[in-house]
Amino acid sequence: MKPLAIAGVVVCAIAVVAAGALLFYRDGNLHSEERLIQKAHDAGFVEQQALIDGNIINYAEGPDNGPALMLIHGQGMEWEDYAKVLPDLAKDFHVFSVDCFGHGESAHDADLYTCQAQGNALIEFADSAIDEPFVVSGHSSGGVLAAYVAAKDPGNVIACVLEDPPFFNVLPDEVQEGEGSFVWFDGYVPAHEYVTAQSTEPYAAFYAKRSYLFKLFGGLRDRTVEEIRAWCEAHPDEHVTTEWIPHDWTRGAYFMDDFDPTFGNAFYTGSWFDGVDQEQLLSEIRCPVLYLKAKTSYGDDGVLYAANTDEDAARVTKAIADCEMVVIDSGHNIHYEKPSEFVDAIQRTLLSQRP
Repeated sequence: MKPLAIAGVVVCAIAVVAAGALLFYRDGNLHSEERLIQKAHDAGFVEQQALIDGNIINYAEGPDNGPALMLIHGQGMEWEDYAKVLPDLAKDFHVFSVDCFGHGESAHDADLYTCQAQGNALIEFADSAIDEPFVVSGHSSGGVLAAYVAAKDPGNVIACVLEDPPFFNVLPDEVQEGEGSFVWFDGYVPAHEYVTAQSTEPYAAFYAKRSYLFKLFGGLRDRTVEEIRAWCEAHPDEHVTTEWIPHDWTRGAYFMDDFDPTFGNAFYTGSWFDGVDQEQLLSEIRCPVLYLKAKTSYGDDGVLYAANTDEDAARVTKAIADCEMVVIDSGHNIHYEKPSEFVDAIQRTLLSQRP
């Protein structure tokens, strides 16, 4: 072949490969999460609902392959947030992964958006739907709820796993200390502004314009905001994703179509923790606790990116009678970012409870 013809073939081949790579990248952004969720269903998880004091708690139950395990997601998520680890956890546990009030298909009612109301409902849920001793694990605000369940239901909770819970860095004055915390700027403030503005805009689109995280994207910020706005307009009442911005960058907005911002506003005002003293709550836990702490990190502006400072983490371990802390080199969402390490930790907790 002549050199010009060879060059033409090479250029065409490169173009085909590049086009394929772009399509693969786009497809991953749009569908990777739903494929994880489908794998959970394929592993035997069935979504269902329980009525607790007239309020719906939506949850997914896995096959009965061992001791019961309740999973409680963090703010802005829902039971599917655990999809990456559910198939492996189902091999050794009978998993119940719940939607908290204000999230997913569970009840959306501002009167339920307190630690006490949600925690007591989860205890009743466990009594009726699980009906056996269980391990409880919670992530972020769900970790606070897991601690509440463990403290208030000692006869049934055999072990507790706290996945990067924001103890001592959750109330308004706590998260604003120093340069402030990521959750204040990216979680509490947008929710508060949405509620006070009485906005009818899809929350994900409203959040995108005010997100602290997206401001860190530099030149991609405006593109991210526009993609999310356009997606919400074209796909109302669907999980939120983007075609050309990496899914993991915008995953925090994925479940916002099912999230009530009034829940986030309860953290802004501090009302979510009404009637609960953090230190006392932790001191009431009598079962063994595994505390998974994401590595402490700060932004260039001094904002705390982690759920806790090292000092706060020390207060957590001191307050709990039987507590092992494991620091994991991960971001806040350990079970998503480091699924193998999370599953290993849960399984180790199970083994420690066996005679």
